[in-house]
Amino acid sequence: MADPSFHELIVIGAGMAGASLAAEVSGELDTVVLEGESRPGYHSTGRSAAIFIQNYGPAAVRVLSAASRGFLTSPPPGFAEFPLIRARGALMVAHPGQEAALEALARESPGMERLSAQEAVARVPSLRRNQVADALFEPDAVDIDVDGLHQGYLRSFKSKGGRLVGNARVTGIEASAGEWRVTTTAGTFAAPRVVNAAGAWADEIAQRAGVPRIGLTPKRRTALLISAPEAAENWPLVADAGSTWYCRPEAGGKLLVSPADETPVAPSDVRPEEIDIARAVERLETAMDLSVRRIEHSWAGLRTFTPDGALAIGPDPEAQGFFWVAGQGGYGIQTAPAAARLGASLLLDRSLPAELLEHGVTAIANAPDRFSRGSDPGR
Repeated sequence: MADPSFHELIVIGAGMAGASLAAEVSGELDTVVLEGESRPGYHSTGRSAAIFIQNYGPAAVRVLSAASRGFLTSPPPGFAEFPLIRARGALMVAHPGQEAALEALARESPGMERLSAQEAVARVPSLRRNQVADALFEPDAVDIDVDGLHQGYLRSFKSKGGRLVGNARVTGIEASAGEWRVTTTAGTFAAPRVVNAAGAWADEIAQRAGVPRIGLTPKRRTALLISAPEAAENWPLVADAGSTWYCRPEAGGKLLVSPADETPVAPSDVRPEEIDIARAVERLETAMDLSVRRIEHSWAGLRTFTPDGALAIGPDPEAQGFFWVAGQGGYGIQTAPAAARLGASLLLDRSLPAELLEHGVTAIANAPDRFSRGSDPGR
């Protein structure tokens, strides 16, 4: 076996989760990030819907989102060339029969404004009036420059001496005498600690390392681009209370549309299914006075969930030196700053920063040991 490259920390995965954590710790730990693809962010990070919605996800996710907003609004000097966020807003409409779902959302979502059906249609004139029974509006929802955020973390990581290795697909992991040895298609690397930030592949990485899975489920999400109506660039994101579709304006006069699908799949380079594209078009045309003549582009990405929907950040309870940063679901971009600071604090054995504590972030709410472990849980 080839002699390994020694470091203090190995991070597996250079998507948003791995890049942000590596940027937080690389000034203090000699860190190498191993990316299986030729470029970072090829999978989930590069296919995100790119919006910050505070009232989204379970409670543990919402506090991470709240604690991340300050960073997104005012990143450190030199972190990004352009602002990371842009005003957008999010409109949640209840189709007839979805009123109870909207009421439940209203009860658990402070800061959302009640709108009448007429007010909702005034904001988005293409909505069919007979398809809007009630509505909520979140004024503080913002677009996120995902690439700007991701590249900012990668630049920060490298500026502190961090090393990024691409085309480094993991083929083996083993622990011996207090050291983890990771074999990849780009060579062998060794360190006392390894961070599993492999996204949809995180359970597979754990299994290769002889560490029990935590029960992650990758789910396919489909999106497509169509031509947008005039003046749509100022629309908020629009979604229905039953989570069956959403749309949002994109640059260049386009409209992103999704059927909000959550189809469990094996980790892979997923592609959109024709049935999901058709559902997206049908649901959009039912809800809005729009006719889709041509689909300009379509794609799919993976959103990987833990059994309870919150993130898994922290040391494995059974494997010394094995650290999880996984289960970002659909929240990995908007929670990245706080999740990275939480992970860094745990890795460096420090108290959580005040800006996390004041928003209610706790290590226990994100700890991987909250799950029942087994060889194939949750499948």
